[in-house]
Amino acid sequence: MGFDREALREAVKTHGKVTRVVIAGIKGSSPREVGAAMLVWENGQSGTIGGGTLEYQAAEAARSQAAPMRQTHHALGPDMGQCCGGAVTLLSEIYDLAAVDRLDDAVIARSASGGEMPLSVKRLLSQARGQGVAPEPQLIDGWMVEPVHEPARNLWIWGAGHVGRALVDVLSPLPDLSITWVDTGPERFPEAVPAGVTVVPAAKPAELVRHAPRDAEHLVLTYSHNLDLELCNRLLLHDFRFAGLIGSATKWARFRSRLAALGHAPERIGRITCPIGNPALGKHPQMIAVGVAVQILRPARQNEIKKDLSA
Repeated sequence: MGFDREALREAVKTHGKVTRVVIAGIKGSSPREVGAAMLVWENGQSGTIGGGTLEYQAAEAARSQAAPMRQTHHALGPDMGQCCGGAVTLLSEIYDLAAVDRLDDAVIARSASGGEMPLSVKRLLSQARGQGVAPEPQLIDGWMVEPVHEPARNLWIWGAGHVGRALVDVLSPLPDLSITWVDTGPERFPEAVPAGVTVVPAAKPAELVRHAPRDAEHLVLTYSHNLDLELCNRLLLHDFRFAGLIGSATKWARFRSRLAALGHAPERIGRITCPIGNPALGKHPQMIAVGVAVQILRPARQNEIKKDLSA
């Protein structure tokens, strides 16, 4: 969890001034954790601080907020219609593009009351810089401290057909994924692409494999079996954290044979997972996407699936 600066920037570009509401502190039970945030603008919002009356009232207050920054305290009892029983402190901040551009630090620290930064916060920031470890979101001596969110996982989706589009729809809202989406031409992609997804049209997609980080994860599901095979070949020559191929058991048997003929050892070929997803969910693109999403979001399960397939 961290301060999603790019999501805020996109929201401001689209909607004008945006108020970011973040849970700064918790006492007792709360529907969401410290650092959970939502963005609110005149006619809409994104993200969540837990739903229910708290979120509704906070969103309404954000739309009428005049001060650039405001800190409020809320008891989550019967009067609010929420049974959590705890209390939360919210920090609400109004942003325009100039304000977003000023967020140029890896850790963002600010206070609704203003004043000089306390020594405790200075020490925390100095420790974060010195050790290269982002602090947890927290309210310390009246100052809200949040690391800027950086996606932890690089996911390359090869193919913009029905399944590729469904996968992007399912996975793009997740904050820890940086998605690169590749196909053979711009006409292959939808007109509207979710924010944070990098679209790369390339006449020869396989040539891009060498540019992928070696710890990236790959989902191969193009319109062409020949292109799928070449991507698998290039991925095996490169490196990856995870590679999954859409297809039947028959397709994978044929691919294993052809990849072996290209000089790849069986144990190397076995690093590719095929089929991906959950066949029990059916062949509807969205159902395939749901199954694949579950699979790649449970990395520990990937090893079990590979063992099952090789048994």
